[in-house]
Amino acid sequence: MSTPTIGRLRVDGATLHYEVRGEGPLLLLIPGGAGGAASFDGVADALAADHTVASYDPRGLSRSPLDDPQARQRVAQHADDAFRLLELLSPDAPARVAGCSSGAIVALHMLTARPERIERVVAHEPPVVEVLPDAAEHRALLARVQETLRRDGLMPAVAEFAAGLRRPGADPVPAQAATELPPQARARAERTMANMPYFLGRIVPSFMAYVPDLDRLEALSDRLVLAAGTDSHGELPYRPAAFLAERFGTGLVHFPGGHTGLTTHPAEFGNLLRKVLTT
Repeated sequence: MSTPTIGRLRVDGATLHYEVRGEGPLLLLIPGGAGGAASFDGVADALAADHTVASYDPRGLSRSPLDDPQARQRVAQHADDAFRLLELLSPDAPARVAGCSSGAIVALHMLTARPERIERVVAHEPPVVEVLPDAAEHRALLARVQETLRRDGLMPAVAEFAAGLRRPGADPVPAQAATELPPQARARAERTMANMPYFLGRIVPSFMAYVPDLDRLEALSDRLVLAAGTDSHGELPYRPAAFLAERFGTGLVHFPGGHTGLTTHPAEFGNLLRKVLTT
């Protein structure tokens, strides 16, 4: 894996850590969940063969501290952060953007807010559950997760959230045996766990309540690739991507693995991402 160029960007209320590799048109990678720039370590080098690849830790996560740790989190502000990076790294040309999970929600907002600066967006399983006909059920899930977090703490809330994301009738995912990770992977896992209270308590309630501008997205759907995991059928994060692809008539691109296919199948995921960005 190549060593990226590291930068810091001051934005409203936060300082962003970002990493840049390669040369060519800008590809901005937006991580999801409790992950940061390191989420894309498995694909960044391959993508950097023909792109300037930028990834970053979203505000409040890992190495991108907030000025006010209690500040309310909003999709629009996270999208503005991404635009600030875009303006810094590609001031004269539109960029390509790929986001996963909550990062895909940010990517959708970017496309509707500043389409003149976006050439193409790949949105992998954006959990915009408000577009679904059973959105009320998912609001109830989020309320249960927040109540569990307040009453019982982090790990019970994580379990409640994970159960709500699984397909109906699916068995719980078995706990994995502890294994000794290489130092870099161990540091990444530790950062992810440290980010979890912020993600579950602050990002999830705001982002999963976000309502995209569907008419505007549909008008821009020729620049939008809606994607989901081959193994995700029936799971909650899969359903909004499938719903939007059907509504827009664009088709759904299936990536290897499930919701975390970026991590579990990095080589295949990266190859397909490169293909859909350039065709």
